Amino acid sequence: MPSRQEPPPDHVCLAFGADPSEAELLPGGRSWRCGGTVLKPVADKASTIWQAQALDRIDAPELRVARSVRTTDGRSILGGWSASRYLPGTPEYRTDETVLAALKLHWATAELPRPPLIDARTDVDAVADRIAWEELDVPLDETKGGRWFEVLAGARKPIPLPDQVVHGALLGNVLFDGEAAPGIVDFVPYYRPAEWGAAIVAVDAMAWAGADIQLLYRWSHLPEWSQLLLRAILFRLAAHALHPKSTRAALDGLRAAARGVSELV
Repeated sequence: MPSRQEPPPDHVCLAFGADPSEAELLPGGRSWRCGGTVLKPVADKASTIWQAQALDRIDAPELRVARSVRTTDGRSILGGWSASRYLPGTPEYRTDETVLAALKLHWATAELPRPPLIDARTDVDAVADRIAWEELDVPLDETKGGRWFEVLAGARKPIPLPDQVVHGALLGNVLFDGEAAPGIVDFVPYYRPAEWGAAIVAVDAMAWAGADIQLLYRWSHLPEWSQLLLRAILFRLAAHALHPKSTRAALDGLRAAARGVSELV
C-alpha cells in the first residue's frame, strides 16, 4: 500500500486524468486532491473495486455522490491508488440531516446485489455485526461493553424487513457544503434492513456527537425502529469489546447510547 504521506506518482495522476502539480493532501492525511480528482491509497482491492462499482450505480438526486474515476485504459486501481470525483464540503455532525441522508442513500441502494466481500470479511466490525444479529456467538469482555451487551441482547425480536446493501458508518463521513446536498464519498457495506443504516447514525450520534434521546424519538416512525436501534447499539458494543484499542471514553459514550435505546425497547 502506498505511503499516506507521499503524493501519488506522476504517472498515476496522469493515468487518472489528473495534474500531478496540483496534488494537495486533504484533511485526514490519507487522500490527495488534484483539481477535480481525489486519489486515495488502496488498502483492500476487492473493497475498492466494489465501492467504485456501487457508487457509480447509485441514483440519488438529493445526494451528491463521488463517482469513481478510471484510468485511460479503464482500470479502477493503478499502482495501489484509486480515484474519484472531488466533492466540496467538510464532514460534520449534522445528526438529523445524516439520518435523512442515510434513508435517501438506502432507498437508492435497494436493488444493489449482495456484495460477495461481506462473507469474506473477518475484521472486528464484521464480526461484531454478526454477533449483534445472532449469526455468531463470541464471548465479549464484560469490562469493555460485554456486560451492557448481555443486558440488552435479551430484548432482541425478529425483524420482518428485507435485507439490502446499507452503509454502516455514515456519521462524520458525510460531506456538507452550505445548502448543497449531502455528499457521499465512500461506502462501508453491510447487508441489513435499509433503516439499520439510519439507526447506526442515531446510536453513533448519541454515543459520540452529543445527541440526546430526542433524536431517537424523532425518527420513531421508521419501521421496526426500536429493534433496529437495539441491533445498532449491540453492534457497537460488540465492536468495542472486541477491539484491542478500545477506550474508556468511547465506552462511556456507548453506555449513554445504550441507556437511551433501552427506553425504546
